[in-house]
Amino acid sequence: MLAYRHAFHAGNHADVLKHLILSRVLRYMGEKEKPYTLIDTHAGAGGYSIEGRYAQKKGEYSSGIARLYDRKDLPEPLEGYVDLVRQFNTDGQLRQYPGSPAIANLLMREQDRLRVFELHPTDFRILESYLAPRPNTHVSDKDGFASLKGELPPPSRRAVVLMDPSYEIKTDYAKVLAALREGLQRFADTVFIIWYPQLALLESTQLAQRLKASADAAAKKGWLHVRLTVTQPDERGFGMLGSGIFIANPPFTLHDELQQCMPYLVDKLGLYDGANFVLEQKAA
Repeated sequence: MLAYRHAFHAGNHADVLKHLILSRVLRYMGEKEKPYTLIDTHAGAGGYSIEGRYAQKKGEYSSGIARLYDRKDLPEPLEGYVDLVRQFNTDGQLRQYPGSPAIANLLMREQDRLRVFELHPTDFRILESYLAPRPNTHVSDKDGFASLKGELPPPSRRAVVLMDPSYEIKTDYAKVLAALREGLQRFADTVFIIWYPQLALLESTQLAQRLKASADAAAKKGWLHVRLTVTQPDERGFGMLGSGIFIANPPFTLHDELQQCMPYLVDKLGLYDGANFVLEQKAA
């Protein structure tokens, strides 16, 4: 959706969960010498100003990354993610937040291939400029869902796909499900990282179960599902309560790493007494 700008939400609780997981997956992929490809279907601008008018309008970072940035008691996997945010802020102050392409840029090696897609023309130009110096990188203003089939399988037969659309259009739920199914059919070893908002909508509440069923049928290494609930609905029963991540073919280390981090995130990012998390997995 071209009206959507992630800058309004940069550094919120959903970004914390998403980028914690992305950083752990990319570190794991980088442990083998053989290169891999990361495909980011909804890349955004790459980085965001915390001090800019978009982020300041809602101030969502204040109940997300800002609650973790200066802490000295972070679990080790969470410390690794927060340190990437610190690296993105060269003066030590929390002024900028790295989006998924920036997290990737900080972690990927020169031989690893990066393929990013962004439809919004302004964000595309910012992203293209930011990633211009990086080798083995292609930035496209084409639709990430439609382009995915042309990227799988990758030359090295090692792939990660990050899908995190805005879901402001309800058809995104069906497109995510179809992309997972087709992607696993094309290359069953692909690590899919799929973010979704926790909303009081049928499409949102059913998505995780549908993703599980698709992964059960095709993913070689099973799946992992994690959800972080930080708040409760407003008086009308609306609002984003939290978010979830579904990972097909997850690294075998990821469950235990999240087990360390999720109680801490509930404690530090939860906005009411009922804040909680779900962590479940199924081996192939």
